[in-house]
Amino acid sequence: MKILALSDVHGDKDFIRKMAEKGAREKVDLVILAGDLADHNGQVEGLVGPFKEKGLEVAVLPGNHEGMAEVNFLVEHYDIKNLHGYVLRKDDVGIFGCGYADIGVHQLTEQEFFDTLKKGHEHIKDIKKKLMITHVQPSESILGLGLFPGSTGVRKAVEEFQPDVHICGHIHESHGIEEMIGKTRVINVGKTGRIIEI
Repeated sequence: MKILALSDVHGDKDFIRKMAEKGAREKVDLVILAGDLADHNGQVEGLVGPFKEKGLEVAVLPGNHEGMAEVNFLVEHYDIKNLHGYVLRKDDVGIFGCGYADIGVHQLTEQEFFDTLKKGHEHIKDIKKKLMITHVQPSESILGLGLFPGSTGVRKAVEEFQPDVHICGHIHESHGIEEMIGKTRVINVGKTGRIIEI
């Protein structure tokens, strides 16, 4: 399964158009938008349409710059999948996620991060391969650059559920960096348009 994953677009429609072209060219099976799509005025228009025009399947979760109102607009308007607290099964891959972050208007407690991921994982725990999506990075991670603490709830979920891959964003300065936490490949996809095969 081939995925195009990105986050922290912050309203950059030119970048989105380039990513839609990349997704079509690479024949990806799924595009994952891992939060902070909205611009600084909370607008999300024009950030999913280019992918749908190319016939690409899209899944999204909220970051700390948009809430469920914006995500639900995208889900209903473009017929895409919301991953916040939900699951998606594709071939032999089970995908589960939790949006929002640890700062800003749209934030969760550490227990809420973990509980949301646990609930999703319960539905796909018997699937061969697992992909976990969050906006915020796990705590005690190089993705925080020693400056941003990250989420202990997300870290607990990575360690307990051991997904094959964990995709996150949020920290702009570490976009594109990845590490291993146990058996899990953790990737800050950020505004890089990362192709991931699982």
